[in-house]
Amino acid sequence: MTGATGATGATAATRPGTGPAGELEALLDARPDVFSAERSGELDRAEELPADACALLDAFGLPAYYVPAEAGGRLDDHELLFHLLRTVALRDLTVAVAHGKTYLGAMPVWVAGDPGQARRLGARIRDGARVSWALTEPGHGADLLAGEVSARASGGGYRLDGVKWPINNATAGGHLCVLARTDEAGGPRGHSFFLVDKAELPAGSYRPLPKARTHGIRGADISGIAFEGARVPASALVGREGGGAETALLGLQLTRTICASLSAGAAEHGLRLAVRFAGERLIQDRPLIERYNVRAVLARAAGALAAVEAAGIVGARAVHGLTGEMSVVSAVVKALAPTLTDRMLGELAELLGSRAFLTREYASGAFQKLQRDHRVVGIFDGSTVVARNALINQFPRLVRGHAAGIRDAAGLAATARAGTPPGELEWARLSLVSRTGCSVVQGLRPAVEGLALDGAEPLVCDVLTAIDAVHGRMAAIRPSARPDIGAFEVAADYELCFAAASCLHLWAAGAAGGSADGALWLRVALRHLLDGLGRGPGSDPADDERIAGLLARAVAEGRPLSPFRGDQDGERT
Repeated sequence: MTGATGATGATAATRPGTGPAGELEALLDARPDVFSAERSGELDRAEELPADACALLDAFGLPAYYVPAEAGGRLDDHELLFHLLRTVALRDLTVAVAHGKTYLGAMPVWVAGDPGQARRLGARIRDGARVSWALTEPGHGADLLAGEVSARASGGGYRLDGVKWPINNATAGGHLCVLARTDEAGGPRGHSFFLVDKAELPAGSYRPLPKARTHGIRGADISGIAFEGARVPASALVGREGGGAETALLGLQLTRTICASLSAGAAEHGLRLAVRFAGERLIQDRPLIERYNVRAVLARAAGALAAVEAAGIVGARAVHGLTGEMSVVSAVVKALAPTLTDRMLGELAELLGSRAFLTREYASGAFQKLQRDHRVVGIFDGSTVVARNALINQFPRLVRGHAAGIRDAAGLAATARAGTPPGELEWARLSLVSRTGCSVVQGLRPAVEGLALDGAEPLVCDVLTAIDAVHGRMAAIRPSARPDIGAFEVAADYELCFAAASCLHLWAAGAAGGSADGALWLRVALRHLLDGLGRGPGSDPADDERIAGLLARAVAEGRPLSPFRGDQDGERT
């Protein structure tokens, strides 16, 4: 990759904004020796950890943004963290997964650890320590309560025995937050978290398990660890004994939401590659991008990107503004973002044809690597099925909240003001269930009343009608420990409603600047989401032509492919 753009680059460089995200963009764009499609492809083929890229992120100070301010870090704004990780994912998703795992791994300490424990871990992370979240075990998958790794009281501390696999950074990481059984009877109160420093474990009490060979993110350290009489002090316990399952579920509300940054970065990367290809590829002496059907594909992809990013930004800001509703928001965002992005990449792959599968010839095989890498995002921190099951469990509250028009008006207003300081996160407000439902969806109607929408008014009416219809279907579903397929289909439609509501809340709050381009992005996003809901008005050739032209100019000039990524983070401190 050279300079800003080029078919041989992993992605076109975006024009830097201001603030930390802009500074990170500028740094990464200045190091094509580290972030290039050629380098990324080499590491992928060698299944090698991108150590030089991770070192560059360490030098920038990215680890400090994984640590809450009260623990000595710089994490006081999850929207900013969304943009930072999105910036990395836009260039190489493997790097974002490998480096960002520390944020996930340390989450139990931020949720339940005591202040001293949090400050000590925060200092180590700022110094470059990698932290792995040791949740899963062979044969148990997402069933955390079935975990067999044990922590038995011994000599004033605990003895760990058992295997955690497959987990990210298990070998490369020096620290692990380990979920272990502390009560042989098991159950919801049968597990606890332990912060394990491998350097302090007795010699021979643990052994690394070999790196698993994966289809995507081949360079990431997806491996495991086997404990064999590993003794840890009582101070390694995170929170109270027996509180592990609750801590995990609360922590997942934040980590699942931030996973949307990976999808947003991947979506823009894929769209940039497709737009450049469509502009360069000539058929009968005409570039593909001049053809109606190609512009329609690019418009749908643009709509998907805008929807993913809007939901991701609203979700990240809801961590602060709608904390008590994160059990719903996180489940929705985690299921929605990778699903829309995978579908988008699949359609763009058809447009690219053989270039989507070749490993070296076009952009050094960047698209095929990206598509393989992104498939894992839907699995991280609970699969799409797990996330939708969590949402289905809250259907009755959501139906009642929608019927009553319940919303946290102040929290919703703060959540919608993208690019501004989001307010302090009160960790104690995290809850296993949302008592108020989902303000983002339930508060949409009053938010758009009387709002000038620059041609999108009919689409908004269709969105409001769709939201009412989806809640009607939700009301007909009875709570069940094993929901049928129909319930999961309704959950998927609710996600699309949330994404549409997110786009409109951001527009109403001025996140897209009220510009003509912003209105165009809004229309293509709503049209795409309504198509998914079976209520789409179909393609608009005029808008398709405009968005294709906008995309082509943005790629050529190195500008962001999004209405939500201006210089907003310059307003932050």
